Amino acid sequence: MSQPAYREIIGNGLWKQNTGVVQLLGMCPLLAISTSVVNAVSLGLATALVMAASNGAISLIRNLVPKEIRIAVFILIIAALVTAIQLALNAFVHPLYLVLGIFIPLITTNCIVLARTEAFASKNRFMPSVVDGFMMGLGLTLVLVVLGGLRELVGKGTLLSGIDLVFGATSKAWVWHVLPDYKGFLLAVLPPGAFFGLGLLIAGKNWYEQRAARANATIPISLAPHA
Repeated sequence: MSQPAYREIIGNGLWKQNTGVVQLLGMCPLLAISTSVVNAVSLGLATALVMAASNGAISLIRNLVPKEIRIAVFILIIAALVTAIQLALNAFVHPLYLVLGIFIPLITTNCIVLARTEAFASKNRFMPSVVDGFMMGLGLTLVLVVLGGLRELVGKGTLLSGIDLVFGATSKAWVWHVLPDYKGFLLAVLPPGAFFGLGLLIAGKNWYEQRAARANATIPISLAPHA
């Protein structure tokens, strides 16, 4: 696959077909876990790794699996990879594993993961499939991080709260208290805050694209050459 084709895959995953603000897939973890930056990054990267690995694995066996059972086989592969991620989190970052809870095994049934294996990996070669899966997951991660940052900042006045769940108690000093005497805004960290925040992100992206389209549609008036 050519370099321009890889650029298109990257652009689709991060912006044009972003799963969070364009396709609107995987809303359950997107809205539930985006209460802080740390939670958002953790679940987002776990999803991206599962998507890259599952896309790669399915692309390798795409010609060997009968069409009648392909969905079942795809889900079995995804479930095995999610189990590996879940066990790794439980072993190495157990406090974070407890916070993410049920949303780690739910990656198995996340429509984003299955959609990319069916729409892309089952029709393309290994490397493009891996890049597509990772970029789609990374696009979701970016939306999670921005939404988690907004909700954490408005809700608590901090950024990176809970980072000690990943790096231990000594990392509590890394928490950024943006608004030191802030009393908090509970609605931002509750489920309605996730809907409001996601709506703002979608509106912001649409506004930017419409503004860019109008700018590109403007034809500059050329000056006629002097006689």
